Amino acid sequence: MAALGSPARTLRGLLRELRYLSAASGRPYRDTAAYRYLVKTFRAHRVTSEKLCRAQHELHFQAATYLCLLRSIREHVALHQEFHGKGERSVEESAGLVGLQLPHQPGGKGWEP
Repeated sequence: MAALGSPARTLRGLLRELRYLSAASGRPYRDTAAYRYLVKTFRAHRVTSEKLCRAQHELHFQAATYLCLLRSIREHVALHQEFHGKGERSVEESAGLVGLQLPHQPGGKGWEP
């Protein structure tokens, strides 16, 4: 994580991930304890008149790290569902997974006319 970006962008990303997680349960994400905690914590660590606010930067770094974790888990689950073994696959299906096509034989199955 070279650049953290703005705290507001990090908060929006965290709330987006909460929406993805709560969509599976059917509950609105604003009713969760995680939402209330995130909003309360980000409001408590707003920019102050101090030149260097260590607590604010520490919170932002932890939030950005947690956002990275949530995104990575969601993308991992999506990839796992897409490529998880579903038993024995045909050669055509296996080739299609990696974007290849099998060559077509002229005249059907055999090479004779």
